[in-house]
Amino acid sequence: MMAYDAPLVDDFHEQESLITDHIDLVKRIAYHLMGRLPAHTEVDDLMQAGMMGLLEAANNYDPSRGASFSTFAGIRIRGAMLDEVRRHDWTPRSVHQKHRRISEAIRAIEAETGRHAAPREIAERMDISLEDYHKILRDSAGCKLFSLDEPLDDTLRTKQVANADTVTPDEMLCESQFRQALVEAIGRLPEREQLVLSLYYERELNLREIGEVLGVSESRVCQIQGQAHARLRASINR
Repeated sequence: MMAYDAPLVDDFHEQESLITDHIDLVKRIAYHLMGRLPAHTEVDDLMQAGMMGLLEAANNYDPSRGASFSTFAGIRIRGAMLDEVRRHDWTPRSVHQKHRRISEAIRAIEAETGRHAAPREIAERMDISLEDYHKILRDSAGCKLFSLDEPLDDTLRTKQVANADTVTPDEMLCESQFRQALVEAIGRLPEREQLVLSLYYERELNLREIGEVLGVSESRVCQIQGQAHARLRASINR
């Protein structure tokens, strides 16, 4: 039998405990997403996909990276659910393309300046108004639920984590590198964007509730979240 690297959380009982303790998280995320998905979406399909994401998170969580398991697992669970949703993606292709352009602009600006790209700089780089930039963020956050797995090429993603025999060492290495890059990228986000992601993914607050915490409008929270997603994609794809 081919040998693979040991899981980052290497105690079987600890992994089992992580899964058992966070099954309710899968359910909460599924119902949380249902309110933003088409009526034909089945919650059972989301939960089944989410359990795969939870298994993957428990198998690959590295506590030394600083992110809490709830935050890490929440992102991976959503990613697995959105893989399921993506097969019936209703978002216009133009929204995807515009969101990618934002990430490309962020990546270019931050490479040149060595600091976080400001919204006005990003809009200027894209040759659009700040208002149009904010509209793209709202559209990308509201129409197409972001999956943090998206930067990975489909051939390199290890979705069948329950069956390790189907995963090659190269795929495992790529997945491990992606996980590390993701956690590090979250840690580099501006504090306000980190807070929004934490409240949304870990505390399970909706956009309105986050707005109340921050003292801003729901629309503004949507913009911050969309910008955080674009910044993560830009960082991971460097």
